Amino acid sequence: MTLTQLEYIVALDTHRHFVLASEKCFVTQPTLSMQVQKLEEELGVKIFDRTKQPVMPTAMGERIIAQARLVLREAGRIQQLIDEEKDVMTGELRVGIIPTLAPYLLPPLFKQMREKYPQLNLIIRETITEEIVHELKHNRLDCGLVVTPLKDAAIKESVLFYEELFVYVSRKNALYDKRYVLPSEIDPEKLWLLEEGHCFRSQILNLCELRRSKDDHFRYETGNIETLKRMVDKSDGLTILPELAVMEFNKNQLKLVKQIKEPRPAREVSLVTHRDHLKTKLIETLKAEVLQIVPAPMQQLKNKKVVEISD
Repeated sequence: MTLTQLEYIVALDTHRHFVLASEKCFVTQPTLSMQVQKLEEELGVKIFDRTKQPVMPTAMGERIIAQARLVLREAGRIQQLIDEEKDVMTGELRVGIIPTLAPYLLPPLFKQMREKYPQLNLIIRETITEEIVHELKHNRLDCGLVVTPLKDAAIKESVLFYEELFVYVSRKNALYDKRYVLPSEIDPEKLWLLEEGHCFRSQILNLCELRRSKDDHFRYETGNIETLKRMVDKSDGLTILPELAVMEFNKNQLKLVKQIKEPRPAREVSLVTHRDHLKTKLIETLKAEVLQIVPAPMQQLKNKKVVEISD
């Protein structure tokens, strides 16, 4: 049994296709297939059921693959020790980020990281929190930028900042003339929300203590905050926006932004990793760069109340 063979079965489990797995491992498909078969013969069990498409691990195969991931994770610590001793910023850092943070954090973050650490290969995946957590647990991401708390024992959370939530209203909406808004004043029939699966949607529902009517005549689902803003602008509706989005507004746009009365609702944004994560130095560097982007007042909880994600 070799580490290379373990890498091959993990890759095959990840991609569920021999050709894709071999491409990711930079070997030919026959080479990967032969090594997987040799490992199965050595162990005396079938790791994969090749009669299914896509190829699937057997029950015993799932247990072996899970252990293989742990072994590879621990083996990776050797290179981590070497890199930290040399104080180098090279290699690859795979980062997941939720869509409601990506448009506002990624452009400045990418610019800073590219200028300061040109030898670092930064790979970004924009997706929802549930998928980021899943990828962390399967060692397909090194860290993530998400809204917390997650309440998952396998995930470590390092709080970065607290992002206040604001009401964004149409000029035609009844709340337009108000300076401050109470959650109880938000009309659920006028509220534009992100699609199911987004933690920001869940937080808004929790904040407003409401549930949408099931007999809506028109229902629009999107994962894009910018699209929600445009829908509000063209209607008499409203939506909830995070602070980083509001910070980019011009003077006229700010007239449409209403603060929610104290304690001001906010979402907690954290850098998350697997509890047994690797690449500590790279991850800590990423954390420091994010904190340079975010204004200092946002890094404090003063006068803010964290709105947790609904179950």
